[in-house]
Amino acid sequence: MLSWAITFLIIAIIAAVLGFGGIAGTATGIAKILFVVFLVLFVASLIFGRGRGPRI
Repeated sequence: MLSWAITFLIIAIIAAVLGFGGIAGTATGIAKILFVVFLVLFVASLIFGRGRGPRI
């Protein structure tokens, strides 16, 4: 998930440098959404994964 966010961020930077404002804005929005989803899933995995003890 994080790799997709970084990919869209790189696409947005390249599009902004080349002058494609609409594509850059769209790619930036997608990157932000994917990063927030990544953060939510990461925090959820930390919280719910901590409840399990070591299996013996």
